[in-house]
Amino acid sequence: MPMPNRRCSSVVLGLCVFLASAVHGIGADRPAASDVWRIALGQPVAAIPDSFADFACGSNGGPPKLPLGGFEDYGSCPAENSGLHEVYFRYDDELEYWAKANNVPLLVAASGTKVYDLPVIISALIDDTGIVEGLRLVSDPRDTSVPRENARFLAPFLKARFRAPGSEWACENLPVEAGETPVYGEFLKEDCALSRDGNQYSLHTRYLRKAGEKAIDPHTGKPTEGQFESHVWFEMRQG
Repeated sequence: MPMPNRRCSSVVLGLCVFLASAVHGIGADRPAASDVWRIALGQPVAAIPDSFADFACGSNGGPPKLPLGGFEDYGSCPAENSGLHEVYFRYDDELEYWAKANNVPLLVAASGTKVYDLPVIISALIDDTGIVEGLRLVSDPRDTSVPRENARFLAPFLKARFRAPGSEWACENLPVEAGETPVYGEFLKEDCALSRDGNQYSLHTRYLRKAGEKAIDPHTGKPTEGQFESHVWFEMRQG
């Protein structure tokens, strides 16, 4: 069997070293990705990683309210009935700009404030002493990078993340109300709860049409757009 050409082998080796160095060089400048799970319940706001932006008072899944300078301004937000202050925030977009500049399409596609690649509205629930008591995630219908009907798929990921042997979700299928109908044969109206390691978890999932929402416009005979609810509401709290 002929021996490989040494010069050819040297060229290949040199090319590999060059490519590895280039990839390493790019990776070395890559900003850290934002991740809501890096925020631990029970930690003070001063210990939250510096990878979030666009702070404001939250509205339980609605649009942001009073702009804030950071988590430390939680006291400017009115307390909920629980006594906690809701601080809305988004993922820092520095990684998205880096991915575009370095032509990394997978990171660009995954950009935005997402959990399991699904758009969410995120907020921290902070007590009067500046301790993170909870986190809240709500499907974000404003982000059109993912089809809105996919929002319901966040629920099984969250169930899998937090279930553990001896700590299973207790779920209830809620009754159908007047006018509610399935979306192409699927009807999902489920509330779940879990208690684990001293924390309480709540998960509400909806995929249905409300009264008056139709798949086909009765006046035009054409398919409608957006006439359905696909929504997940999740909250985790201490105690």
